[in-house]
Amino acid sequence: MVHSTLKGKTALITGGTKGIGLGIAEAMARQGMRVAITSRHQQEAESIASHLSGIGAQAAIGLSCDVKDWEAQRGVVANIIKAWGGLEVVIANAGVGHFDAIDTLPHQQWLDTIDTNLTGVFYTLQASVEALKRSKGYLMTIASLAGTNFFAKGAAYNASKFGLVGFSQAAMLDLRPYGVKVTTIMPGSVATHFNNHVPGEGDAWKIQPEDIGQMVIDLLVMNPRTLPSKIEVRPSFPA
Repeated sequence: MVHSTLKGKTALITGGTKGIGLGIAEAMARQGMRVAITSRHQQEAESIASHLSGIGAQAAIGLSCDVKDWEAQRGVVANIIKAWGGLEVVIANAGVGHFDAIDTLPHQQWLDTIDTNLTGVFYTLQASVEALKRSKGYLMTIASLAGTNFFAKGAAYNASKFGLVGFSQAAMLDLRPYGVKVTTIMPGSVATHFNNHVPGEGDAWKIQPEDIGQMVIDLLVMNPRTLPSKIEVRPSFPA
C-alpha cells in the first residue's frame, strides 16, 4: 500500500546497500520518499541509489561514510539538507558482528564492534538531531534480540546491542519533548549476509529484509499520538 503522507519525505539510512538497510530503503522508495543511503564504498552507494530511483524514489542519493567517523556523518547530513532542505527520518542501521570467546577476543574486534554499533549510532543521532527537531522527525535504531539475550562468544556484540537498546530508550525520553519519535527495532534471525552468511533457500523460515522495511513504513504512518518505543521481532516459527 502506498501512503500519500510519505511521498516526498526525506530519509537517511546508514548501511543502506544491503540486508536490512536495503530492505528499508526499497520500502521507502516504493512510497515515493527521498532516500539517502550510506556505505563505506561510494560506488556501491551510488549503484543502490540508482536502483532506488528506478523503483519509485522521488530522489535518491548514495554517499560514502564510515559511521565511526564523526566528521563524515556531519557531512552526510549537511549534504542531505543542502539537496533537500531538511531531514525527517533517520534509520541508524549500520552494524558489524565479531564473535569470539572473551578470553581470546582480539582488542581490535571489540573496539570495531562497540565503535560501529554503539558510538556510530551516537554520531548518527548527534549529526542529525537538530534537523530532526526542526522536522519533528523520527529516529529508528536497528538493534537486535542480542540486546536482551546474551550468548557464548557474544561479549562484544551483546555489549554493543545491550548498550544500543539503553541508548535508544534514553534518547527517546530526551527527544520526545521536541516532538521527535525514537524507536528501536530488535530483530531476531534475518536472512541477510551478516557475519559472512550467504542467504539461500534454507533461510525461508527467517525474517526477510522486506519484512523490516514494511515494519518501518507501518511505524511512519502510525498515528502521531502513538509511539512504539521498543519492538522485538522474531520468526514466527523456529528453524
